[in-house]
Amino acid sequence: MSGSGKSLANQVAVISGGLGDIGRAIAMELARRGADIAISDVRHPRDASDALGAIAALGVRCRYDQVDVANDEAVDTWVRAVEQSLGVGSLVIANAAIVTIADFRTVLPEQWRHELDVNLTGSFNLARTAAARLLHHQRPGRIVFIGSWAAHAPHPNIVAYCVAKAGLRMLCRCMALDLAPHGILVNEVAPGYVDAGLSAKLWAKNPGSREKAAGRVPTGKLIDAAEVATQVAHLCEPDNRHITGSVIVMDGGLSLVTPANR
Repeated sequence: MSGSGKSLANQVAVISGGLGDIGRAIAMELARRGADIAISDVRHPRDASDALGAIAALGVRCRYDQVDVANDEAVDTWVRAVEQSLGVGSLVIANAAIVTIADFRTVLPEQWRHELDVNLTGSFNLARTAAARLLHHQRPGRIVFIGSWAAHAPHPNIVAYCVAKAGLRMLCRCMALDLAPHGILVNEVAPGYVDAGLSAKLWAKNPGSREKAAGRVPTGKLIDAAEVATQVAHLCEPDNRHITGSVIVMDGGLSLVTPANR
């Protein structure tokens, strides 16, 4: 497996949620491997200056666009703009996500709709639009969804997130089967406890919670954003020619824990 050098040279990576910890780590890893980078987020363009500077320092082209992935027209405009400036997006990373801390009894209807709009429909919008451009140009590609172990492990306090990620997993499988004959491979990376983003912020507000979370993981370790990025890059490598419709569950064994062996 090519993990160094410029194995992704002449590729264009399109990454949603690119200003978050995981999105930025993915952008940096793919840039290190030679891909030109297009990131989007809902934040103002001035917030992207540091990320763009770090990516450009790796010797690749990059751009940032403020995009609401729940808006299919905005996603289409973004993908086409990237194509005009950098080239056809061949490495497509659907990463943008939000989470609402609420169980099914207390989650508000508007919270439910908004979370599914961003986490599921937003990923669908990006993957479908990018796949259509690849098919139009008769180009192979890679689509990677950033999912979660919550897609298969119930978390009652984040019910909308669990449902969205479960839907994302089936979307991945359906797209993988549809696109395989065209050389477009579709997969999911499903992390467990990531010491970044919202989780890290919540743990920082609650002393001792980070250590308790790590203690629940069989390996005893939390995941950092760079480790997620490495798995994404692995699926994007040109010598990955056969992995499609698959889920890389990187949860340190959390999925193996049951009441009988807790």
